Amino acid sequence: MPRYFDDKPGLLRCPKVRCLPRAYTRQPSCAWTDDMKSKDIKFIEIRYLRGPNIWTYRPAIEAVVDIGELEDFPSNTIPGFYERLSALLPSLIEHRCSYGERGGFLRRVQEGTWPAHILEHVTLELQNLAGMPGGFGKARETSTRGVYKVVVRAWHEDVTRACLYAGRDLLLAAIRDTPFDVAGTVAHLADMAERKLLGPSTGCIVEAATAKERRIPAIRLLATGNLVQLGYGARSRRIWTAETDRTSAIAEGISRDKDLTKTLISSCGVPVPEGRLVDSVEDACEAADEIGFPVVVKPSDGNHARGVFTNLVSRAEVESAYAAAVEEGSGVIVERYVRGSEHRLLIVGGKLAAAARGEVARIIGDGQSTVNQLIDIQINSDPRRGAAEEFVLDVIDLADNPVARLEVTRQGFTPESIPPAGREVLIVRSGNHTDDVTDLVHPETAATASLAARIVGLDIAGVDLVCEDISRPLDEQRGAIVEVNAGPGLLMHLKPQFGKPRPVGQAIVDELFPNGDDGRIPVVGVSGSLGKTTVARLITRLLALSGKHTGLACSSGLFVDRRCIDAGDSANWGAAHRILMNRAVEAAVFENGSDTILSEGLAYDRCQVGVITNFDAARHFGRYDVSTAEQVFTILRTQVDLVLPTGAAVLNASQPMLVEMAPLCDGEVIFFAADPTLPAIVEHRAQGKRAVYARNGRVILASGDQEREIVGLHGVPLTSDGEAEFQVENVLAASAAAWALGIGPEIIRTGLETFPVA
Repeated sequence: MPRYFDDKPGLLRCPKVRCLPRAYTRQPSCAWTDDMKSKDIKFIEIRYLRGPNIWTYRPAIEAVVDIGELEDFPSNTIPGFYERLSALLPSLIEHRCSYGERGGFLRRVQEGTWPAHILEHVTLELQNLAGMPGGFGKARETSTRGVYKVVVRAWHEDVTRACLYAGRDLLLAAIRDTPFDVAGTVAHLADMAERKLLGPSTGCIVEAATAKERRIPAIRLLATGNLVQLGYGARSRRIWTAETDRTSAIAEGISRDKDLTKTLISSCGVPVPEGRLVDSVEDACEAADEIGFPVVVKPSDGNHARGVFTNLVSRAEVESAYAAAVEEGSGVIVERYVRGSEHRLLIVGGKLAAAARGEVARIIGDGQSTVNQLIDIQINSDPRRGAAEEFVLDVIDLADNPVARLEVTRQGFTPESIPPAGREVLIVRSGNHTDDVTDLVHPETAATASLAARIVGLDIAGVDLVCEDISRPLDEQRGAIVEVNAGPGLLMHLKPQFGKPRPVGQAIVDELFPNGDDGRIPVVGVSGSLGKTTVARLITRLLALSGKHTGLACSSGLFVDRRCIDAGDSANWGAAHRILMNRAVEAAVFENGSDTILSEGLAYDRCQVGVITNFDAARHFGRYDVSTAEQVFTILRTQVDLVLPTGAAVLNASQPMLVEMAPLCDGEVIFFAADPTLPAIVEHRAQGKRAVYARNGRVILASGDQEREIVGLHGVPLTSDGEAEFQVENVLAASAAAWALGIGPEIIRTGLETFPVA
């Protein structure tokens, strides 16, 4: 049987590839005289495969595409098409395609390929240009002439759909020789991606969790936003940017109150700048006189350094700063100015994970440009600056930044002033944290920052401190901690301007899931042609008897333990998703029909046990263009593909097609069958492996040459004294799955004997 490989090793896929391996030499027929502007590409159906599917482990969009008359016009028969396409998207040169080399795809276009294949690559490239690099793609024929399935990795359903439609429009523009605004389209798609995809802080945590080293599953709980569940059911954890389900509301509230934070941490010996809350401009000036200039004026509950005025040396500056600071928060603090640079120390679980030093932004006059113009030319032109979260540095706008505006004023300039050539003008004294200094932090300083985070009560904290030399203890240089922040940004540590990036996402994941924990509960998937519901219910019964709170999603309904949540058909992605989100669930069982796999994908990334009850290809024909046994094999093996290396596939040894799936499993294989003399079982046992079968009316668990009888079929009501052969197979499949889950023979026997017959 042919095997085709994508991002999942060993994944069998449809062998039809509508691409020409060499130049297409058919001469254009008289149909070529038709106006190409009449040719069209239509989407018959677009399916969002939310989870693992027949194509890939990851979410994907599958579009059923009708190219109509273009079936008669491969790319090399359309004059000027190659030139127009490569001019519209020159970055397609990076697509390697089947040749496995740079320029491979464009070579296919020159030699001759069909629009569906080109649409796949154009869609992927638009996603890449919009900020979603890489990804899986396929284009395959269906049984209907001119109709193809185009599959692309979906980073977000809405964004990928938009890229797919834009790709179709761009492709038609290249075919019809009409204009297409690539820059405007990419800008629109990038804006959509920015609004809908995970932010960089959340994204780096999810990436670290799902990496091969950890393989912790992730579920995005909202279509937009950064609320994410890591792990399944009772072993899951939740994050929201750099906050976790261990970040208490009390701790977050304390961190927002800067005066309260200072009071608490200073009482425990943490150095803080002297200062106090003020309630008027006159009180602010009095506080400055008491403390002694220079001073800092800042909001008592602000964040992101908004409204923080430093190094104020006169009452007039304090008055100006107070007026701006009071607009940023509910109160104002005046405190001692600490000399040095501002540093951000990221504390995760009481340990220093990363440290960054703040930038000082300056301009240099050229004798011709205004301060505003110089800021745009010399500062804001940096491609790392932007308003969105993914930009490391902020755009500086004096109109919206009273702190920077005051700095400019103090040096004798206005935004419209023209500084003399060579004159340096300070714009931001302490802004974005750009330089990684993790390796320079003195151990005592790291311990002090960790203490401050613990006093406030934060599991993840951004501790801001000011000092002249981060490699020396704070006490030696009158350094001080000025703020302790909840939900700190992580981008500064991921993309520093100077120094090396720090694996802060990994540090947070290691804190949430220590000692290699993968956040998984036992997940059992049941697929096949017949008996899926019964087997799923039996396994659920056995898990419940073993003491686990078990969720079940099957065609009989949605259940948690014995409680029915939904009486409707729940053998679908949505119902399974609800089970995995339920933090009371300690084990989960899902029925997965072929239609669910083809139309939605599976709700879980991997499973502990994957069961395939039997194989009857004809029962799957007629839907989703399925018409061959090989296609049914591809569908059902998806369940085997998802078995963890520590798990097991439970396969019916009486079905040759299922026996063929055994080598595809990453974990153990347990065969089951009513006949223990089947060659597959005999050979399996000879290799010391496990099998479950019936002999003389008894259910037997065998491991190599060791056997154990667990129950007589006459005592299992479901089998009608062993006469109902199909139910006997269901009992054997469920017993094998329970055995794979570590459930003991006595519990299996009890569960089978007491399972109610509907």
